[in-house]
This record gives sequence, structure tokens and C-alpha cells, in this order.
Amino acid sequence: MAFDFDLFTIGGGSGGVRASRFAANYGARVAIAESGLFGGTCVNVGCIPKKLFSYAAHFREDFEIAAGFGWTVGEPHFNWKTLLANKDREIARLNAVYERVLTLAKVEIIRGRATVLDKHSVQVNGKTVTAKHILVATGSWPVIPNIPGREHAISSNEAFHLERLPRRALVVGGGYIALEFASIFHGLGVQTTLSYRGKRLLRGFDIELGERIAEEMAAKGMTLHFGGEPAAIEKDSDGLNITYSDGPHQHADLVLFATGRKPNSLNLGLEQAGVKLAVDGAVIVDRYSATSVDSIHAIGDVTNRINLTPVATAEAMWLARTLWREPTPVDHENVPTAVFANPNLATVGLSEEKARERFGAIDIYKTSFRSLKLTMTEKKERTFMKLVVERASQRVVGAHMIGPDAGEVIQGIAIAVKLGATKAQFDATIGIHPTGAEEFVTMREKAAS
Repeated sequence: MAFDFDLFTIGGGSGGVRASRFAANYGARVAIAESGLFGGTCVNVGCIPKKLFSYAAHFREDFEIAAGFGWTVGEPHFNWKTLLANKDREIARLNAVYERVLTLAKVEIIRGRATVLDKHSVQVNGKTVTAKHILVATGSWPVIPNIPGREHAISSNEAFHLERLPRRALVVGGGYIALEFASIFHGLGVQTTLSYRGKRLLRGFDIELGERIAEEMAAKGMTLHFGGEPAAIEKDSDGLNITYSDGPHQHADLVLFATGRKPNSLNLGLEQAGVKLAVDGAVIVDRYSATSVDSIHAIGDVTNRINLTPVATAEAMWLARTLWREPTPVDHENVPTAVFANPNLATVGLSEEKARERFGAIDIYKTSFRSLKLTMTEKKERTFMKLVVERASQRVVGAHMIGPDAGEVIQGIAIAVKLGATKAQFDATIGIHPTGAEEFVTMREKAAS
């Protein structure tokens, strides 16, 4: 059967663009359909603008720290509209970059929303197009709970386009996005409350990380509310009146829900084409990113596996290799990740709890210290590091950090963990002095077994 394309990609986010480009480089005839801006969540309302906002929020503390080193500066003044304008300009540049790499790879760009008709056909802009392989890379979308007054709340999507910075903000959630936006608002001078229905932040991370990051955020002056969540929101003369499920009331000017995201699989024609979906709408795939229909594939957040941009782009490369070179399964072991809260948090490998479940006997090494940069200031923030070691092999199976540039540090440590480095090899590595990162190769005494 002759097809219009070898691959038709639905969704122009990081995963879809990478898969399309790599497939085209392998010689495939590729088209990609996108109804919005290229770059997906990460570039437009995720990783990139969020990190830019995070940089902005950290400057307030940097000004304060500078005084301890002899710098005298005037009263800092922050302009929200300047940040927005500069952010928008950078995002527009990245949108153009994504389109340019597709054009250079000779991928046909189709503006419009595509839906699946059958195992080899899609419809876009009223036209039917055929393809040997169809790739679904439509990402996910934030969910706001169905409570009275939900129309008064926003998600992280809208937070990147606020006309003005609120005086008081409530951020709801205990994961990446919640911690990051709470830190951003707080750092920009907003009176901020972080509310989470659980007892500990960052479910699924090492327990100690969740406990310690909460302590650090509270020490910086942020209000944390555990054990309840908004049950209703009402607009009144003082802004928004929030009633919690556990009783208390609070007033704020803005409520941001960061309580979960749902795979973007609705109304794509997937089920009619025979593609099986999970209860939450996630496209069910195997280790080669194939769906229940052999010609239809899915990668990234729409599959709800590990919802991180670098994972989506890796899945994209593995899929292109599988379809045009040799079968290459996904590898989700030892994926490093960072939470750009204040302070930063990053991790790779297993938590202490998961390591005990998997291996039984483990050794724990950890340290906590005040960084050199803060010793000439009144700041009390402490850096925390932890290594999880499988006792039998002495392999380092987990590394965790809270502190400045944690993501930058853990990226390097992740290589060692991925390669199966042992604690002895960590110990044999000479540290760079004086740095915080050197503590990962100088921890000698076991904290627990």
C-alpha cells in the first residue's frame, strides 16, 4: 500500500518534534501537525519559562547575600511586566528554532488539529492523510478540581501570563509544579501559602527530601498548610475567600492549583481506531512505545510514564531507531530530575525506601551543612546530600540533594549512578575544593543501614 507519509506525528512538543526530526534524518517521509505553538508545554508554559521565573525569584536573596560581601545596593525594585515581556521574547525565539529544525530536516509542517481515523489515516483541516506509522505526542493538560468556585482559580498555564503580580497567593499541591510556583511567588515578594492535602511534600521522592524541603521553605518565610485542601472558593470584597476541607479559611488574591495533569487523548479518535487507553486517558504502550494498534505509537506525557521533557525526547529517539534501524526499548532506569524550588532539589536513582524494598540491606550516607557562600551572611539555609548504597555490591543506587544548583550537581552524579559506580569509586574520586559538590565524594561515615 502506498502512503502519503512514512510517519505522521500529532503534536509539536519536544517529543513529537524530536521523533519527527530523527525519523526524517533516517530517510523517512515525515509530516507533523500542530494547532498551537511548537515546543509544547515545556517551551511555552513549562520548563523554560518556569526556570526563567525561578531565576528572577532568586535575585532577591542574591541582593541580600551581596551585602555580606561588601556590596551596597539600593532598595531592589521588581517589574513584573518587564519579566513577562523578556520571557515572551525568548519563548518566541525558541518557537522559531523548533520550526527551523523541522524545516531543515525536510519535515512537512501542517497547521491544524489532527485526529486519527484508522490505523493508517488521520484527518487534519478537513483533509485525510495516510501514513505507514502514526505517532501521538500530544502531551498533557493541568486539571483543576471540581469544587465550588473553581472558575476563580488558575493553573500553571495561566500563571505565565498574569497581567499583574498578586499581593497574596495560595498554591495548592505537593509536587514539582506546586513547589516551584510557590517559590517563584514567594521570591518575587508575594505573600505565599503552599497547601497540600498530604502530610509530606513530594510524594514518590525520598521521604527525607520531602521533609527537609518543607523545613527550608518554611524557614524562608513561606506559610505551609498540610492535611487539607481548598473545598470552596468565593469572591468577595477582599479578593478570594478559600474554605479548606479541614476547616480553616484564608483570603488570597490568586489561587493556583498544581494538583495533577491529565493526558491529552480526548477526542483524538484513538479509541475508535482500536487504541487502548488507561482509566486516566493515558495511551497504553509497550516498552517500544507501540500501542494496541501496531501502526500507532505514543510517547511523552500522553502515555503517563515518566512525565519529563528529556524522557519524552529520549523516547522519541528510541522510537525512531526502532522503526527505521533496530528495535530499541525505552530505558527509564536512573532518570535524574530536579525541582527548581528555593532551595533547589535534585535526585537520581532510588529513594531510601525503594532501595530497601528492592535490595533489603542498604547503607545510607548523608551530610547537612551551611554553604561557604552563606557563612558571611545571616542566612541559615542548609545544603543536604544523601547517598543510598546497595550493601551486597556497594553500588550507589541513589543520590539526592537539596541546595544551590542541585540540578547541575546531580546531572554529573547521574552519569556515575547510571554506570553502576560503587561507593569505593565515589570515595576514590578527588573532590573540587571548595565546592558543595565535593561532599558527594567525601562522605565516609554511614548514617544508617
